[in-house]
Amino acid sequence: MNQQKIEDIVHKVAQSNGKIIFLAGAGISAESGIPTFRGEEGYWTIGSQNYQPQEMATFSMFNLRPMEVWKWYIYRHKVCNQVAPNAGHYALVEMENILKDRFSLITQNVDGLHKRAGNSVQRTFCIHGNLEFCRCSHECTETLYPFPKINPDRDKEADLSETDLKKLYCPRCNELLRPHILWFDERYNENYYKLQSSLALAKQSDILFLIGTSGITNLPYHVMKNAGDANSYIVEINPAETNFTSSVAAYEKGFIVREPSSTVLPKFLEAFKKVM
Repeated sequence: MNQQKIEDIVHKVAQSNGKIIFLAGAGISAESGIPTFRGEEGYWTIGSQNYQPQEMATFSMFNLRPMEVWKWYIYRHKVCNQVAPNAGHYALVEMENILKDRFSLITQNVDGLHKRAGNSVQRTFCIHGNLEFCRCSHECTETLYPFPKINPDRDKEADLSETDLKKLYCPRCNELLRPHILWFDERYNENYYKLQSSLALAKQSDILFLIGTSGITNLPYHVMKNAGDANSYIVEINPAETNFTSSVAAYEKGFIVREPSSTVLPKFLEAFKKVM
């Protein structure tokens, strides 16, 4: 998609009052250096057995080996905190400042980079949770607590100290806390993961950007479908083909951009600056 086409689409969208939605996936975070945890970094060794994310990131594994799950997320939290937002993240912040209430960010990423870049909590929908928080595993309260402060220099597979262990229990009922993450064996809901809100936003959209998301999970697919039903523009931004690609390519108002989001989003930002 050339710059003229970008400006033409943005100009048409600017003449309406609908939502401008950015659905972000792992690709935008990968450009900051966060691994997807589906390669070598994804493995976690317990005894002599290697576990993959689809096994570690489950409520079943948490019930079976809660401290191993906690150690894995403590390591993930450390990795996320070692990187910085990139040009794509900062472009989204500037677009929120320009678009204001027309702007919505639906993110699958749990790394907190959107918030650290400057996107507001009010317009950001973390549909897979947020690794900056934890909550009671027994749900004695819906309160979200800050992620426990654990020594970042500890070996990732070392046993947790007594001091660290005390930080992993709910201050209200003394049951174990859990990371505020949607696990593979759990379902989306509105309370924690903004299910209905995200679907409703898509029905109000003038344009939906699919940014660095593979389209594997359920809710992003329905967000795209609702945007199509609303006759929105749909722009896929991803260097590689995804589960969304065939649908976007077949859609009359669908466009595919095979470039990194850190390159493309600043171009859309410049186009919005000209017309908003």
